[in-house]
Amino acid sequence: MASIKDVAAAAGVSVATVSRVLNDHPSVSPDARARVLGAVESLGYRPNAVARSLRTHQTRTLGLVISDVLNPYFTELARSVEEEARALGYSVIIGNADEQPEIQDHHVRTLIDRRIDGLLVSPTDGGSPLMLEAARAGTPMVFVDRWIPGVDVPVVRSDGRAAVRDLVAHLHALGHRRLAIIAGPAATTTGSERVEAFREALAAYGIALPDAYIGQGDFQAESGRRATERFLALPEPPEVVFAADNLMALGALDAIRAAGLRVPHDIGLAAFDDIPWFVHTDPPVTAIAQPTKELGRAAVRALIDRIEGRPPQSVTLPARLVVRRSCGEPEPPSPTATPTPTATPTATTSTRRNP
Repeated sequence: MASIKDVAAAAGVSVATVSRVLNDHPSVSPDARARVLGAVESLGYRPNAVARSLRTHQTRTLGLVISDVLNPYFTELARSVEEEARALGYSVIIGNADEQPEIQDHHVRTLIDRRIDGLLVSPTDGGSPLMLEAARAGTPMVFVDRWIPGVDVPVVRSDGRAAVRDLVAHLHALGHRRLAIIAGPAATTTGSERVEAFREALAAYGIALPDAYIGQGDFQAESGRRATERFLALPEPPEVVFAADNLMALGALDAIRAAGLRVPHDIGLAAFDDIPWFVHTDPPVTAIAQPTKELGRAAVRALIDRIEGRPPQSVTLPARLVVRRSCGEPEPPSPTATPTPTATPTATTSTRRNP
């Protein structure tokens, strides 16, 4: 393996000149820079990252601690973070908290011990003293998607409240009045915020959200299934179930089908966090889509701003409602449909469950 001395000898310059070129120092002539870079390429020289970090006090490495790597939303978020970081010259070390605060804190400690330049975190709950300690110690940090109230750290997230208002307006326009929600953990900001947003949006139409129509979930499919089973056992089941997470929505769909019911004929279903699977379910699921890729990119840029000493800024991006057919929306017209003569009206019977 070539050394820095080999590069210097091949380029006909000093070791100090090679070091200045590799650290992009301006005080090197164009000719010497070209010879050094040519020698680096021909010899396949790779600078020692540890030695470089000791000189510059930077590792060009970011840490990312996500709540659940199996959740498609966080999988896409992690991919976006890694792509943006790589484009800006950084590597990323990812830790999966598995929605467990103690695992989250273990990853945070390990990453800080490894001298990462900055840390992106989607907190599993709002009670981690380690986050506050790290922020006070000056660790460059950005919260993404979720945050911890009282910790002075920039937050990159989507505007979930506006999208929930759009969803409730859509459901109200379809004639639905009995609306239930499967909530995420109250200890997470996204879990509590989505319930509050749903309640406020219903109140704008004079609709209450009774406790019986609030199912407690944990952002996992099994909790969505259990909550939906409880809803279906009520004397007056809801007309639509809104799952505040994609995995809980899939669990809700399993419970509905296991009960022998059909979506949307017997009960409607909507979800927060759109995923590709929702296009392929029968029927396709109406969902709130977050700009996941843009959130990942914005989070990396916000963190690098902190690393480089620029003023920290939080970023909020708009989420949007994607209307499909799981809440009783009209079927889209077939492009090949042939008009048929108007038939004599006949009485029809709705298959939706009545209270």
